[in-house]
Amino acid sequence: MKKDIHPKDYRLVVFKDMSNDYAFITKSTVATKDTIVWEDGKEYPLVKLEISNTSHPYYTGKMKLIDTAGRVDKFKTKYQKHYENRNKA
Repeated sequence: MKKDIHPKDYRLVVFKDMSNDYAFITKSTVATKDTIVWEDGKEYPLVKLEISNTSHPYYTGKMKLIDTAGRVDKFKTKYQKHYENRNKA
């Protein structure tokens, strides 16, 4: 193994899923400005996550179907008047 290629500043960090307030603690070198008091009463750096395994549709089994055709139709009806007026001029 090569020497001095791995970070030396590993510490306990709390990662929190903001969509469902699920939090877990693990070792990391991530830089963060936020802190949180953990269940043991100690203060740890906090990393806020938008999604984790507890909220991701793949892991929860709650897949959302995105209606792209409906979005296109909404856009066309919304801007139809603008498009028609532009062609008349």
